[in-house]
Order: sequence, then structure tokens, then C-alpha cells
Amino acid sequence: MHKEEQIKYALNQVTEQGNLAAIDQIFSSNYIAHAEGKAYKGHPFLKKFTKQIRLAIPDIKTKKVVFLMEAGDTITWERTLQGTHKTNMMGIPASNKKITWQEMVVSRFEDGKIVEEWLVSNLAGQLLLKQKRKK
Repeated sequence: MHKEEQIKYALNQVTEQGNLAAIDQIFSSNYIAHAEGKAYKGHPFLKKFTKQIRLAIPDIKTKKVVFLMEAGDTITWERTLQGTHKTNMMGIPASNKKITWQEMVVSRFEDGKIVEEWLVSNLAGQLLLKQKRKK
């Protein structure tokens, strides 16, 4: 599967459908995510995060994916996600409002699987913005 197809498959199966078994097919067991100055490792992290985001935003959908650049084993891309904030996430109480956020991702592949990603997201900012409008 080509990198772009694999990323779209991951978004559909893992993010939107919550198919945790697909994580083993798509991501290396040595997976590392770099976000907010921290490194998150392995399938246990991916499964825990997937459960958390799908609990907080159960109707999460990918609205847009733009592939920006590909060089060797690495691809840079942007995604726009949308869903309704139903439960506490990142310490932010549910607003029960629809939120839309963007994420910039750099994904590195090894042996046909995603092994490392760097991620910048405005999810927390969008959750907080909806909280302020709620009051």
C-alpha cells in the first residue's frame, strides 16, 4: 500500500472506526509520536489515545487530507478533523459542541509501516475556544 493510501486507511480504520486491531497492521511496534515536546511510544499508546479521543469525540470524522511533500521514507501532510466534544478531554470538560481542528503531521515509514510521526495540533485550542463560547 502506498504511503498516502496507508495514511487514509489509518484515518478511516483507527480514528473514525476505532478499529484497534488495524494499529498492528499500520504502525510499527517501535512507533514513536513526537507532540508537544514529548515522545509517545508503541502500540499501547496508540490504542489508549484512540480510545480516549473516540470517547471524547465519538463522531470524529476526517474532513480533509492534504499531502504536502514526500521524500524517501517520509511524507508531510495535513488533516482537518471534526466531531462533537462529548466528554472530558485533556482536562477540558465537554462542551457538547461540534469542533473542527487541524493537524500537521510528518510520518516516517519503515518496512511498509509508520514508525515515527511528528505532530502539531490545534485540538486543545479549539476545545478551549468552545468552552469560552459556552459560558
